[in-house]
Amino acid sequence: IFTIIWGVLIYVRFLGFADLPGAFADWISSLHYSPMMILICILLAYAVLGMFMDAIGMLLLTLPVVYPAVMALNGGEYVSAADSAFGMSGPMCAIWFGILVVKMAEFCLITPPIGLNCFVVAGVRDDITVQDVFRGVTPFFIADAVTIGLLVAFPAIVLYLPSLA
Repeated sequence: IFTIIWGVLIYVRFLGFADLPGAFADWISSLHYSPMMILICILLAYAVLGMFMDAIGMLLLTLPVVYPAVMALNGGEYVSAADSAFGMSGPMCAIWFGILVVKMAEFCLITPPIGLNCFVVAGVRDDITVQDVFRGVTPFFIADAVTIGLLVAFPAIVLYLPSLA
């Protein structure tokens, strides 16, 4: 894990010097699609990445580039809710996006073909195959997909407690 973290620290420095997050944010903001459509595409990209990457590595490698782009889509870090694309202030958008990304990482832990949690369960029990585990997690897979859809469609679910502070 420390090797991954050190590698990501070097990677983030390189990204900062190359200004890739700024360029990606400018490119995403210039697209002529709705911000919600772009966010859904980003979440689908996370789902595909999660099929082949570990969740921690996926988050550490992508968030330095994707987070500034999502904040730019919303209107910036310090935008008010009235002026934002997602209907929430910058800090609330950061919380919402953070929860969406963590939920996507959890979703990817049971997604075939890598589904790390499924392989762990299959490795603990000798009488269960990986195919049995993947069949067993299908209801959870569907429930997670519905939950992510609800969190995207209704951000108030996520933002109720933070809005009380």
